[in-house]
Amino acid sequence: MSTPHISDYIKQSLSRKLSLWIVSFAALIFLISLGFMFSQSLRTVRQEAVNRATQVLDNTTLRVNSILQMVEIATENTEWVIKKHIDAPDSMFIYSKQILLNNPDLNGCSIAFEPYYFRDKGLYFSAFSLREGDEISTTQEGNDHYEYFYMDWYLMPKLLDRPIWTEPFFDYNPDDVTYNAMIASYCKPIKDEFGIFIGTISVDISLDWLSNTISAVKPYPNSYSIMIGEGGTYFVHPDKEKLFYQTIFTETLETPNPEISELGHAMLRGEEGMRQLVFDGADSYVFFKPLGNTGWSVAIVCPESDIFSGYTRLRRIVTAIVLFGLLLMLFVFVRIIRREMEPLKKLADQTGTIAEGHFDQTLPDDGRTDEIGQLSQSFGNMQQSLVTYIEELKQTTAMTASLENELKVASNIQMSMLPSVYPDIKGLDLHASMTPAKEVGGDLYGFVEAENQLYFCIGDVSGKGVPASLFMAQSAQLFRVLAAQGRKPEDIATYMNNELSENNDTSMFVTMFIALLHTDTGRLEYCNCGHNAPVLDGKFLDIKHANLPLGLFKGFEFQGESIEDVRGKMMLLYTDGLNEAENPAKELFGDDRILAFMAKADGMTSAEVLDTLKADVEQHRAGEDPNDDMTLLCIKLS
Repeated sequence: MSTPHISDYIKQSLSRKLSLWIVSFAALIFLISLGFMFSQSLRTVRQEAVNRATQVLDNTTLRVNSILQMVEIATENTEWVIKKHIDAPDSMFIYSKQILLNNPDLNGCSIAFEPYYFRDKGLYFSAFSLREGDEISTTQEGNDHYEYFYMDWYLMPKLLDRPIWTEPFFDYNPDDVTYNAMIASYCKPIKDEFGIFIGTISVDISLDWLSNTISAVKPYPNSYSIMIGEGGTYFVHPDKEKLFYQTIFTETLETPNPEISELGHAMLRGEEGMRQLVFDGADSYVFFKPLGNTGWSVAIVCPESDIFSGYTRLRRIVTAIVLFGLLLMLFVFVRIIRREMEPLKKLADQTGTIAEGHFDQTLPDDGRTDEIGQLSQSFGNMQQSLVTYIEELKQTTAMTASLENELKVASNIQMSMLPSVYPDIKGLDLHASMTPAKEVGGDLYGFVEAENQLYFCIGDVSGKGVPASLFMAQSAQLFRVLAAQGRKPEDIATYMNNELSENNDTSMFVTMFIALLHTDTGRLEYCNCGHNAPVLDGKFLDIKHANLPLGLFKGFEFQGESIEDVRGKMMLLYTDGLNEAENPAKELFGDDRILAFMAKADGMTSAEVLDTLKADVEQHRAGEDPNDDMTLLCIKLS
């Protein structure tokens, strides 16, 4: 009874089998729904923590900032009174005490002046008032043991020429009124009517009060507050051993921690925000914000264990349930998939044999009509197509090899058209080379020797490849024929232009520099047809006539130029493949580099010049393929 049942099941379509699986996947959908709700819960808990800590931090900084702002306003108001009664120094004691009477959160106030500012008061004059419980005492601050004008609270506003908040400090005065606790001071420079610094007014607040205010509120049981100064020093921290002796960066010195370093720098820059990191050895959320204009920054550290305690318990329970369900489904799916994929495994084994090159291997035909059966039939069709494609590929490869061989032959023919034997003329040093960018190129050079005369040229055909090489061959042949007739360079250019323009349907052209050197006198006659100006004696040749390239317009009359004597001067002719050679960064070899090289090439032979230039270009390209043919011709007559 079981065999027919299995046979009927196998003959079912793959879509029906997948339908059976969908039932099982309903459980997975349920888990996905739980996962979505779980992630939303996590996001809600996190956002609630952020809002809660941010609100506490905002309330704390708002309270502290209001006190700091009150200090700054009280200082500003007192400065106005000081300036108004600057001629009554003893009144400074009254103003120093009055600012404490009006502001019960302040601990002390100093109104200090430059040495000998009041001549009758001597070197020191600083009216200092101190709050001690409910009493306020006032005294003259400053003596040989306490030279206040060297203290930070006096010097910094003087040097910076602006109000400042000092870092918390212990202001020790052995012979006078002193604090018994750390203080922070708001210090403002006092200037006379001419804008000259005459003293400092300094108002103090207790660091203990500031610490208690900042640490008073906790958003979570184990959360705590910290405050750092402008240098990163801890001024508020639950670990008293870190106060004033460690910075937020101290623990990163032994064990680098980019996250804490970035947090510290962000706080020092006066930024506000939230960071999730390991702080003081615990995964925490750190919420930070600057305190007014003090340069200090306060932060609330909330351990993740506090924030997500309830969430963590729920996650553990759900994780256990999900793991159990996943293991159960894994067991079921493995059995189902193993059974259903067995025919595909056989098909994969057979197609692997075909992939090894056995194209005559017959794929198994199990008579299935479902998707697996259709897949087997498609593989069979693909096998036949592959055999046909391989035969076509073999033919194409043979044709490509034949074409490459023909191009190699064409390249050899083209190179054979360029002169390889140099004229044997006394005092003449001539060398040339042509390096095509492809198998065949469109550059050319040539020279024709006559009695006491030497014709030479260099050219660059528009475009590349086979069409350019054919145009190049025609141009080189025309130059040799016309030069052998003893024509002037401009006449050669005019005739070549007319010939090349005839039936030029492709609109190709060639730039050329055609020259005639009288080897007995050193006179040089030349005609430049839209080509790069040669380098003569370390400088670009001054081309006065802007002739067109050859082959553009029939009937154009070319004009020539001449130099009386070029003996002893080296001339370099080149095509764009030299100055426009590119490196991987698309930077050109450039004209300046050519000029700089030729300016130092007097002691070199023409062959050495070309070899060195080609090596420099190869080094400049740094492995990049040439983007154009490069032809060089160097000549010197001594």
